[in-house]
Amino acid sequence: MAVKKSVLLGILVISAWILGSAIEVGAETMNYKLYHYEVKAETALIGDSEGHTMRQAVRRGFFVIENGEVASWLGIIHTDLIKGSGSFNMYATITFRDSSTIILKAEGTMGGTAAAFQNNEAKAEIIKGTGRFEGIKGIGTSRTRYLPPEKGEDGQKAIAEGTLNYILPSK
Repeated sequence: MAVKKSVLLGILVISAWILGSAIEVGAETMNYKLYHYEVKAETALIGDSEGHTMRQAVRRGFFVIENGEVASWLGIIHTDLIKGSGSFNMYATITFRDSSTIILKAEGTMGGTAAAFQNNEAKAEIIKGTGRFEGIKGIGTSRTRYLPPEKGEDGQKAIAEGTLNYILPSK
């Protein structure tokens, strides 16, 4: 009886290892560049310390994947900054040509001066997908650089580079 249990346990361990390897093989990576700009924002001074602001902004842009595919991008961003540096939270929707979407939740840090953010870094979690991305799970990272605002601009244009690592459910 002990031999049968050992054999069954061995088969179970080997099966789990093989299935776990198969899942890893199905993992995909999407490297991208994102060009985005502000379309709407509201900033509030907090008053507890010099230069403390909270801001909510809507940004739009286009998402260019290394395979040449292009998608539109919409980000809703909430920042908490002191003298231009601090943290942010964001929800973003990437909409592809076939209407499939990937929805992300991200958080990160921003640094720079109150007048011009220099860069930010973010970590993201994929929270939903539709169409060909239905059931997607994954994470991502990105780094964004902002351009100085041009005369008459309320918000800055930016370029981000990042990677999404994800798994799609088998069909």
